Amino acid sequence: MLELKQINKFFMHGKEKQHVLKDISITINDGEFVAIMGHSGSGKSTLLNIIGLLDRDFSGSYLLNGRDTRALSKKQYTRFRNENVGWVFQNFKLIDNMTVADNVGLPLQYQGKPHKEIRRIVEDVLAQVGILDKADTYPKLLSGGQQQRVAIARAIVTNPNIVIADEPTGALDSATTIEIMDVFRRLNAAGTTLIIVTHDASVGEQAERLIKILDGQVMGADYEI
Repeated sequence: MLELKQINKFFMHGKEKQHVLKDISITINDGEFVAIMGHSGSGKSTLLNIIGLLDRDFSGSYLLNGRDTRALSKKQYTRFRNENVGWVFQNFKLIDNMTVADNVGLPLQYQGKPHKEIRRIVEDVLAQVGILDKADTYPKLLSGGQQQRVAIARAIVTNPNIVIADEPTGALDSATTIEIMDVFRRLNAAGTTLIIVTHDASVGEQAERLIKILDGQVMGADYEI
């Protein structure tokens, strides 16, 4: 479970202080599929960076799995993020000169796991997202949908509690979007907590719960779809 209480976030623009997130309080339970929607500049990506432990410069309280993230040292914070959160981005962020298998296995290398174990785990997650046959291929030879499947595999290879996807279908056509959302739904059905930020209503409506952000505030009560 993650629980945000009275989250406020400010940015400095020259000498002006901009209030980007305003008293955000959200609870997301284990195993939920939640979509966060809002127009460009609404604060949704800023909120996602806080949820995903990429930004700890805010006021308020953030508990994840019962731990106060603000109380962690820098080293503890980084480790906690790597153990608990997997990220999927719109532009995939794959390394072109590494094979699909090596891209997916990179987080496990950082954990110091042995090569044989890495290969076994990587093959399992590639099979899970339907591209085991592309393990030894380079990302630039793949379609956009295939590259996003690689990115999803990399996000789940450490078996995180939460997978966070920032506009994961923004660079994909409608047919490929349907395929990728099917992958996400299967992950969620297997117990993964899934949080997607999107501006696409057709993507957002596939979540169990929708949180709308406008001008840095949650608009009314979030609700089930």
